[in-house]
Amino acid sequence: MKIHEYQAKEIFSRYRIPVTKEVVCYTVEEAVSAASQLGLPVVIKAQVHAGGRGKAGGVKLARTAEEVPQLAGKILGMDIKGYTVEKVLVAQGVKFGSEFYVGLTIDRNSKSVVFMASSEGGVEIEEVAKDNPEAIHKFVIEPELGLTPFLARKIAFALFQDIALVKQGADLFQKLYKIFMDTDASLVEINPLVITEEGQLLALDGKMNFDDNALFRQTAIEALNEPTEDEKKEIAAKDKGLTYIRLDGNIGCMVNGAGLAMATLDLIKHFGGEPANFLDIGGSSNPQKVIDAMNLILSDKNVKVVMINIFGGITRCDDVAKGLIIALEKIKVSVPIVVRLSGTNAKEGLEILKEANLPIVETMSEAAQKAIALCK
Repeated sequence: MKIHEYQAKEIFSRYRIPVTKEVVCYTVEEAVSAASQLGLPVVIKAQVHAGGRGKAGGVKLARTAEEVPQLAGKILGMDIKGYTVEKVLVAQGVKFGSEFYVGLTIDRNSKSVVFMASSEGGVEIEEVAKDNPEAIHKFVIEPELGLTPFLARKIAFALFQDIALVKQGADLFQKLYKIFMDTDASLVEINPLVITEEGQLLALDGKMNFDDNALFRQTAIEALNEPTEDEKKEIAAKDKGLTYIRLDGNIGCMVNGAGLAMATLDLIKHFGGEPANFLDIGGSSNPQKVIDAMNLILSDKNVKVVMINIFGGITRCDDVAKGLIIALEKIKVSVPIVVRLSGTNAKEGLEILKEANLPIVETMSEAAQKAIALCK
């Protein structure tokens, strides 16, 4: 789960991490009022769950009162990576010198929280990792000890030479780690962390993601959730016993079992195709699941063909075939379908599909290649 910048900075503020003075605005009129309240200059920032807002034109500096309504009007309603900007953050302009990146996330290799720090802040950390990986310092935090004062100072010394900044940084980093642990976060970032003209560290931006599996004990955090249309589909799919993740391709996939689903996506990519989704119907033999899965796949307008790949174990192939036939009777399907059945009751399932004149293949490779050919 993700939250907006202004929500992350509200959490930072509760832990006494210095942030800019700012107001969330939903209209141009509110932005004008906020700028008058904060004083010029102000920075107007799009609030969407996407990175690269600056490059997309979603972050602008307004130096005059005339610029505020102009810039706010341009940003509100803007599309950034498929997200429509419905609100902006009007923040007090701050003069600063150096920019830094600091962040905490889970390192699955060390099975620990890792603290990342870089003197190259203000840009996406992925770009730094790609172009200059040596600029990123990584510190593994021992679970039993947490972020100790010694380690916090060590991280601060990696970024700052001024002892006053080291003291500020060490204190800020320990607070950031406490936020990470207290909120069951999976990611906490400040980018950029800046040094003001007064020599104070200030969080100019903030980002937080949370572990969905821990939301049951984070009710205040869960209340901040604003799921996208795709996320709403994923939630609805989960309620129906399906595991669904939308991708960017045009071959809709219906598979049983996460491992087989991943192998199916890999095979489609291997032969030059692009999968439109990950969809695991699970291990039950309920025909209704097939109907729900087909509805879900076809709700994506990019899908040009549906590839069904079932290996019958607990899931019976004849039940899947029956569910598919029922689904096709209830749903208007305007795209071709390729089916591969193997395993429990595969023979019976294939007979059902043959009677319905549905195209069937024997192997996964055949299914992937046929689906790709039908897309073209």
